[in-house]
Amino acid sequence: MSDHPVEALLRPPIELWSSFASFAVSSIAFTAPWALMMPPGIAFACGGSLFLFGAYRGAQAWRVIRYQRHMRKLPEYRMSSDQVPVSHHKLFLGQGFRWTQRHTQRLRDTLKPEVQRYVEPGSLYRWARQKEVTWEHIPVLSWIARGLRRRHWANPLAPMPPVGGKPALHAVEPQEQHVWMDLGERVGHTLVLGTTRVGKTRLAELLITQDIRRGDVVIVFDPKGDAELLRRMYLEAKASDRLQDFYVFHLGFPEISARYNAIGNFSRITEVATRIANQLPNEGNSAAFKEFAWRFVNIIARALVALNRRPDYQQVRRYINDIEPLFVEYAEHCATREGIEQWPETVASRADDIKERNLPNSLRGRSMQAIAVMRLLQENELYDPVMDGLLSAFKYDKTYFDKIVSSVGPLMEKLTTGSITGLISPNYQDTDDQRPIFEWMDVIQRKGIVYVGLDALTDTTVAGAVGNSMFADLVSVAGQIYKHGVSGEGHSPQEPRSLYETPTISLHADEFNELIGDEFVPLLNKAGGAGFQVTAYTQTWSDVEARIGNRAKAGQVAGNFNTLLMLRVKELETAAMLTDQLPKVEVFSLMSVSGVDDSSDPGSGVDFKSRNEDRISVSEVPMLTAADMVALPKGQAFALIEGGQLWKIRMPLPNSGSEGELPLALEEIASEMRRTYVTNDQWYRSNEHWWYAAGSEGLGQEFDSELKV
Repeated sequence: MSDHPVEALLRPPIELWSSFASFAVSSIAFTAPWALMMPPGIAFACGGSLFLFGAYRGAQAWRVIRYQRHMRKLPEYRMSSDQVPVSHHKLFLGQGFRWTQRHTQRLRDTLKPEVQRYVEPGSLYRWARQKEVTWEHIPVLSWIARGLRRRHWANPLAPMPPVGGKPALHAVEPQEQHVWMDLGERVGHTLVLGTTRVGKTRLAELLITQDIRRGDVVIVFDPKGDAELLRRMYLEAKASDRLQDFYVFHLGFPEISARYNAIGNFSRITEVATRIANQLPNEGNSAAFKEFAWRFVNIIARALVALNRRPDYQQVRRYINDIEPLFVEYAEHCATREGIEQWPETVASRADDIKERNLPNSLRGRSMQAIAVMRLLQENELYDPVMDGLLSAFKYDKTYFDKIVSSVGPLMEKLTTGSITGLISPNYQDTDDQRPIFEWMDVIQRKGIVYVGLDALTDTTVAGAVGNSMFADLVSVAGQIYKHGVSGEGHSPQEPRSLYETPTISLHADEFNELIGDEFVPLLNKAGGAGFQVTAYTQTWSDVEARIGNRAKAGQVAGNFNTLLMLRVKELETAAMLTDQLPKVEVFSLMSVSGVDDSSDPGSGVDFKSRNEDRISVSEVPMLTAADMVALPKGQAFALIEGGQLWKIRMPLPNSGSEGELPLALEEIASEMRRTYVTNDQWYRSNEHWWYAAGSEGLGQEFDSELKV
């Protein structure tokens, strides 16, 4: 059948007739050879040949029947977490097939009007769906409606799974196989596109499960808060015996979250100011204020480091509002270093002699102590680069200073208000706070697993600021790893890079458009050499362009993703990111031609001529169109991997049932996340419950001992 240019699979399975006839004659030959007037030996040989021929024709008929059945409804594809295949050389994406011209041909064939009865559900199915609603509130008949609604093998009119889309997109190839991607391709980064609630997070679970079991460093950014993603990460860390290196950082649950100083680690001191200033607007006149803000934050950061204090948001906020205490403290530090005796007493004596009415306008409103310090520094001719910056900031008129740094004030207010202050500005000296503090280099050295919940639904600004600061920190860490490697146990940073292995760092960024910023671009451009492999998930590419505010920069980001997985999308421009990269293919169409001619020659013995023809025409069409991307069922995707190879995949749905319990505290977090993040992302379930309560207070103790949250 496949040797013919036109397969014609959407037709009656006529092979059944010859198969039944062959089996019937074969049975007669075996049981009553005399009826066929054959000797027994010849009859048995003929019967065996006919049986084989009937089986062959039956297989051909079954191929047509199965193909048409899958056109209406694909079989479910489920897999428990312990069944997910894990390889140290390949990445499992799901079940599917390589898309070729043949599949484009078959997909085009499904659009013909004459084959719709093989593609669309039958009249009985449509009748059952109508009666579900009509009989829903009618006594007695409501029981029948409930039975019609139930998805069970005994119900031939059961409704299709609520995945929507067009099943024919996957049914065009009945022979599926496991789809694998070479792990070497992941360093080129992966982009996953799909509209709301079509399976992006479920795909993330599949990939994260493999990364955890493979032993990678796994960092997951979840701006919105998906409870099942957190649950899966915990259970996989526990199954892989990696709970001791599992951290949960969640802005929405600061009381039990791990702590992280977004600006406390850096390779160059200027990174502190860059991470803060990059959160500020830079359009029009705001660009100048951003530069001023960067300068003053840099002055504060340099002074704090010189005083052996680790910078954090709370200290930056304090000294942006009032730089005098830092100026006085650092001046005393310099005086002590230079051996100047009785500095505090001298400052106090000078401050008592200063009269505000004698001060210039720029110094009015300043503390007398700070003015005395400034004059003593000038008299003693003490010079220090950091002090020079503090002195220049101090000399500004206070009202003018407040204006030029006003843009940074609201940002600092958001980052240091409420309970999240202790999360992103941790007090390293507070021994009563048992929440762990993690740093990216330490996580990488330990091959840790980190879940970052940014709670973007509550406060987008804070979520974006913290996320971008984390990315900036990761870029800095990537630079250190690229130059010096990772010093693990038994190694020091001074050892040659060849003495220890750089680990694989799998970074998953869900809701990528909420996180994208200037810090993310270097992570894509340059971090691959440090072992980073980024998998980004977003709904449309326009979301990314809107977030960046520049189409050229968005194109720069898109150019850094070598692998593309596209689920159902609703925006045609986003769909074109895949379809425009595919070649055009030739498809065949069959046209029937018939005609009749009269004979005008009275002496001819031919009165008329008729003809019937089947003509095959060839046309060039796109391999896939944007309309095909819009019609994808939930849980299915097209993957452009390994240099432009197009695969059609569908992801395994999780098997229902308990795969383990969470500690009580983490279960409470997950339950709250599920309550506040209500979506219709449960399309793969029927009536089963996926979550199970922790059930005992003892799990709370297990939580403290096993999980660093």
